[in-house]
Amino acid sequence: MNITEILTHPYFVMLALAGIGGWVLTTWLRVRHGYPLEGSWGQEIKPATSTETTERLKLVTQENAQLSAELGALKDRVQVLERIATDSGGRLAREIDGLRH
Repeated sequence: MNITEILTHPYFVMLALAGIGGWVLTTWLRVRHGYPLEGSWGQEIKPATSTETTERLKLVTQENAQLSAELGALKDRVQVLERIATDSGGRLAREIDGLRH
């Protein structure tokens, strides 16, 4: 079997097409989800980081911290409301009277 017969064999062609298809799919997924693309020597090709991207990341990080703090406060309020809704009336009345004095 010579090299031309090997290269034109259906299994070899299917294997080559599967490899190329996998590479295209992997690249598409990386681009879609924002992972950087790399050249053959490991240099970053896309997306190029810019000052706009850095500023946007800072704003998103600040907003995330603010929303996390707000979520914590809301969880505390929900716990208090759940305790009020599930406690017996007499115990809640005693606690309120205790706070008045």
